[in-house]
Amino acid sequence: MSQQKPNLSFWQIWNMCFGFLGIQFGFALQNANVSRIFQTLGAEIDDLPILWVAAPLTGLIVQPIIGYLSDNTWNKLGRRRPYFLYGAIITSLAIIVMPNAPVLWIAAGTLWIMDASINITMEPFRAFVGDMLPEKQRPTGYAFQSFFIGIGAIVASALPWMLTNWFDVANVAPEGQISDSVTYSFYAGAVVLLAAVGWTVYRTKEYSPEQLAAFEAAEDASKTAYVEKHRTANQYFSGFAIWTLIGGAFLAFIYSNQLDKELYLVAAGLIAFGLIELFTALMVKRQAISNGFYQVVNDLFHMPKTMKQLAVTQFFSWFALFAMWIYTTSAVTAFHFGSTDTTSQLYNDGADWVGVLFASYNGFAAIAAILIPVMVSKMGLRVSHLVNMLLGAAGLISFIFIENPDYLLLSMVGVGFAWASILSLPYALLSNSLPAHKMGVYMGIFNFFIVIPQLLAASILGVLVRYLFEGQTIYALALGGASMIIAGISTLFVSDPYSSTTPSQQQ
Repeated sequence: MSQQKPNLSFWQIWNMCFGFLGIQFGFALQNANVSRIFQTLGAEIDDLPILWVAAPLTGLIVQPIIGYLSDNTWNKLGRRRPYFLYGAIITSLAIIVMPNAPVLWIAAGTLWIMDASINITMEPFRAFVGDMLPEKQRPTGYAFQSFFIGIGAIVASALPWMLTNWFDVANVAPEGQISDSVTYSFYAGAVVLLAAVGWTVYRTKEYSPEQLAAFEAAEDASKTAYVEKHRTANQYFSGFAIWTLIGGAFLAFIYSNQLDKELYLVAAGLIAFGLIELFTALMVKRQAISNGFYQVVNDLFHMPKTMKQLAVTQFFSWFALFAMWIYTTSAVTAFHFGSTDTTSQLYNDGADWVGVLFASYNGFAAIAAILIPVMVSKMGLRVSHLVNMLLGAAGLISFIFIENPDYLLLSMVGVGFAWASILSLPYALLSNSLPAHKMGVYMGIFNFFIVIPQLLAASILGVLVRYLFEGQTIYALALGGASMIIAGISTLFVSDPYSSTTPSQQQ
């Protein structure tokens, strides 16, 4: 007999989302300090994007796999919680190793491990909201996640600055060495991440597969039944031919014109997608479709309409964020503090101030997470997201016009609202369009539209900074602002699953 999924209390939602505080603590340390670590170990400015490619590439591979596996997991820890716990353990170990990397290639390799393990922990948290909450409470669940993301990142981003200014921990080190303020911050991050995720694992009990099936039956009774569709082998073979031809032609163009090495990543991505279609076509030919690889690819080609529309919004949103994460340190240290020497006091003071700026936008995001439901009740999901993205765009573009770095805190207000909105409203728009039994894998596939723009950014931003912006990374932030404007406008064309609900239901 089917039954409705019960509403959860404030503290139940609090406990199930609390682990995101730890995840974001580690993620914020990475965003605010990895470029600094890379530069300290000898990386050139225009090499930073390609070194950062670890983050999106591991997400592209790991998230759909973990989504599929967690959809089909049930043991004594539950469905999603095993991935929370084991991913957190590996992430904590990688965070400890990162500031102790003796050379650049070890730091880059550690970033791959760190980001893969963060993705193992983070991906099921998105599906967790869909598992545990009824439809009307899901926007609240994602808002809680945004709140904890903001709180965790406030402390993590500013921690090196706080250690230096409050506890006299050195923020300068000999050439090629990471400062104590950064190193101790990473140690603290490992502890906080494991403790916060452990709290969610310990305090939250998941529904059994039988209970989830009953809930899904009740939800499906009021919806159009989900029908799984499949492409033919010939369609996959055609896709293989098209994508490999385009990728091969682009590869030849790059090589013959001796273009920048970062562009090879784009060509490789096109060819790789073609090969994925080839392998899938062969599976269909052999009728070997009862495996995770085929299921993920097939689901990719049969995404719900809302998910396809949100792909555009996500693409331009995350392109902007990646530009900000890569280049804020070099932009602020060079443009506002006047130094590119990583051993100088000015450079390290500027890098510490970037940590404060990143902490502040996360703090404003925590405030925004409380205000966004009110905005949604007045303006709806789509217009609210448009407004927040325009605020973020104004914040990034204003870096060019503000000379006093103290006033950059005002820029971070807009960035904070955009960040909180990116982490909640697209998921609120998406979640009710997904079949419950595929919540994990579709949340993983949705990550493609976060990862692909980051890979593109890693491929072309270095080229743009070098040739178009003549090495002035401040203009990369302005480009990110323009991208946020496009993301906001695209939201107006997304189907709103709450359009027929009342404002109180939207909250």
